Amino acid sequence: MEMALGFHSSSASMLRPSPSSGLVRTSCTPRFPKQLLGASLSPPSVIYKTSLRLRHSKSSVHGTFRCSAAQATEAVPEKKSGLKRRSDIRNIAIVAHVDHGKTTLVDAMLKQAKVFRDNQFVQERIMDSNDIERERGITILSKNTSINYKDTKINIIDTPGHSDFGGEVERILNMVEGVLLVVDSVEGPMPQTRFVLKKALEFGHAVVVVVNKIDRPSARPDYVINSTFELFIELNATDEQCDFQVIYASGIKGKAGLSPDNLADDLGPLFESIIRCIPGPKIDKDGALQMLATNIEYDEHKGRIAIGRLHAGVLRKGLDVRVCTSEDSCRFSRISELFVYEKFSRVPVESVEAGDICAVCGIDDIQIGETIADKASGKPLPAIRVEEPTVKMSFSINTSPFVGRVGKYVTSRNLRDRLYRELERNLAMKVEDGETADTFIVSGRGTLHITILIENMRREGYEFMVGPPKVINKRVDDKLLEPYEIATVEVPEEHMGAVVELLGRRRGQMFDMQGVGSEGTTLLKYKIPTRGLLGLRNAILTASRGTAILNTIFDSYGPWAGDISTRDQGSLVAFEEGTSTSYALFSSQERGQMFIGPGVDVYKGQIVGIHQRPGDLSLNVCKKKAATNVRSNKEQTVVLDTPLDYSLDDCIEYIQEDELVEITPSSIRMCKNPKLSAKKTR
Repeated sequence: MEMALGFHSSSASMLRPSPSSGLVRTSCTPRFPKQLLGASLSPPSVIYKTSLRLRHSKSSVHGTFRCSAAQATEAVPEKKSGLKRRSDIRNIAIVAHVDHGKTTLVDAMLKQAKVFRDNQFVQERIMDSNDIERERGITILSKNTSINYKDTKINIIDTPGHSDFGGEVERILNMVEGVLLVVDSVEGPMPQTRFVLKKALEFGHAVVVVVNKIDRPSARPDYVINSTFELFIELNATDEQCDFQVIYASGIKGKAGLSPDNLADDLGPLFESIIRCIPGPKIDKDGALQMLATNIEYDEHKGRIAIGRLHAGVLRKGLDVRVCTSEDSCRFSRISELFVYEKFSRVPVESVEAGDICAVCGIDDIQIGETIADKASGKPLPAIRVEEPTVKMSFSINTSPFVGRVGKYVTSRNLRDRLYRELERNLAMKVEDGETADTFIVSGRGTLHITILIENMRREGYEFMVGPPKVINKRVDDKLLEPYEIATVEVPEEHMGAVVELLGRRRGQMFDMQGVGSEGTTLLKYKIPTRGLLGLRNAILTASRGTAILNTIFDSYGPWAGDISTRDQGSLVAFEEGTSTSYALFSSQERGQMFIGPGVDVYKGQIVGIHQRPGDLSLNVCKKKAATNVRSNKEQTVVLDTPLDYSLDDCIEYIQEDELVEITPSSIRMCKNPKLSAKKTR
């Protein structure tokens, strides 16, 4: 079966899909994925023949384009002499919105590629090797692995899905030629889907769309494909990129297919689409050595390890190289060890040819973005650029009476060294000195971005205090601009009113509302100042009784939206040091909700609960019952409410301008900032 589509380039109009026809027309004179034409997927032998005019070319191109899971990719001759495609390697990144199933899909790919022995115990989400990743169920750091399919080596990079770790994704896209865009079969494209796809298209990468979780009862693949295609159009994809291959998959079952109703017994169709639709790396094998350090790891025995893709030449163990930041800033070094990724581990090799992803040891001071080049004639590659941070927090030494009880590193020098060391591998973060010698300002892509750093430092034995998150504003032409984000909230219909009211109070502007599948939930889309998101997650969970799902991603800078009140209630503050008692807590809990139970050490100024009214209230939570010989006939029965259990993220969302969070390896406390007495306790 062959299908000939002929188009004349008239890219001025932007046409939306017609519900009646099922057809989608676009500004990028597309060769539609057949799924968009309202038909079921054809057998693998379908070939799309098109006559089209490319956006960036003056002459029209006539040819046969094959990008289905059973057709071989045609070799495209390179115009520049010396550059050619390497056919035995594919470098891909798996990108998606958070919780759309990237890591689970990688698990299935590794298992089916026989990376593990048949009798080997393999835990779930094998790529999430970090303790915090396992606890939170999200990917934070990108990871490399590789599999062999037939005669081709496929280098796979699993990337984070949360918008706060977009800097990791931006860096990783320098190493690959194509991406697997994983989309949930019910939710469709979400904010982070848009972000990662935009970056991939800017790099000119080939995209294979994987509709994951196709076995969900409320799956709606037609809607998801149409929404994804519209997203390609909005992001100004080229004609080739619009002609994306679609694979339907169930990552948890390890199945994939060209039709949502007819999945193969394994992931064979997915592997085939990677080989056929994603080109091999474009290399200059005989050119001067060039490799961009895209990621940095540290090993106790080997020191700093630079990871990146070799763009040109051949890299050998023991080779003398030039390390360049720019044309004028170069130094010399030697490669002590060389590794490539095979299956789930690094394997030492003597040499690496251009096109492969490798790890290099021996350059102790190498930084992300520097180029390892030929000693004689090497030139640097363009440096890696990532978007600017939008949120900042102050880090300072611990000044509470309990300082040094648990922590190993408590001085400002320890804190400073650790924060500046984080900059070596976290490009999206910035650190600068604060107003005092013991204060540092840390800027990141969002509160979660900075919270993960805090959690890592806490586990390493650091003790310090952090202030409330603040947005980073800009002033352009004497106008104050603040960052805005796109927030999507999935909420059951019965709680929609409370959520809409909450977002409205925080200066959010709704621009879209739609039903999601058959599960009775509504998807709300808002443009909201980043300030309005601070402390919003807990408020939304309370308003929706724990049923709402909030996702956000940075959109742009816009005009100052005005004052926003993020917290209506004050804090309950301890006014003496001691150990909390049941007797004191019983009377204190009438004033609000408590954070502590009996038998907890507290100090003066520590926040022990939430006041039920605005303004702070000082309490004595250490008061003991008078030990006199006068006894009443009946002892009063003390019944205490269960104290609120606030996590690190919850504490950082809760605190306001005059409050701090005390971080220690064993506990997290909140306290009033003694330096700021703007809000006086009553």
